[in-house]
Amino acid sequence: MGLEIDNLWSIEIAGQEFWITETIVNTWFIMLLLIVVAIITRIKLRKFKRVPTGFQNAIEAVVEIFDNFVKNTLGEKLSYVAPWFFMVFMFLLWSALLSVFGLRAPTADWATTFAFAFVSLILMFYMGFKHQKGDYLKTFFEPHFVFFPMNLIGELAKPVSLSFRLFGNMLSGTIILTLYYALTPVFIQIGIPSLLHAFFDVIIGALQTYIFVILSLMYVKTAAD
Repeated sequence: MGLEIDNLWSIEIAGQEFWITETIVNTWFIMLLLIVVAIITRIKLRKFKRVPTGFQNAIEAVVEIFDNFVKNTLGEKLSYVAPWFFMVFMFLLWSALLSVFGLRAPTADWATTFAFAFVSLILMFYMGFKHQKGDYLKTFFEPHFVFFPMNLIGELAKPVSLSFRLFGNMLSGTIILTLYYALTPVFIQIGIPSLLHAFFDVIIGALQTYIFVILSLMYVKTAAD
């Protein structure tokens, strides 16, 4: 795993060249993995028990914890967006955790983090206009209409800062681990890297996933209230 994002192959469509990068392939792999897990979960839950045990109990616990987390953050009225943010949470978390096995995290590429943050911006605008309607538009002209450019820039800056926060933290771990492997002898690359991976990929990755989701939820709540 290096600092650069490898271009694995390119395809040409209608005279336009498209690059299939390492980030895209890793994203497809994580998506496939999550889809497989979802299918297996659906099959195992076909025989739904009213008193959950074992696997069903674990799945229900995870879903219930996240639902309560969203409800406590957004309130009951806006809790219907929980499935989208659960998907975001799982993708970002698995991106970080799979880095332990040498998979370059897609979130170490700004294109990925900005895409998620941009969708959060669209959702924020949508929820604002849906629940506040014209009152949401008025907030862009407060306290005076001359502040409209600043207010608009302030809203547009939210996903940018959100994306750079996640991207910077994930890339920093990649840089440190790459430098460690490049600058240290082979005989001390046994054992110690596992501690570094545990810190940067597991702890920092989980923490940044939580921060990304909670900030996105707060932006949605601010726009909709």
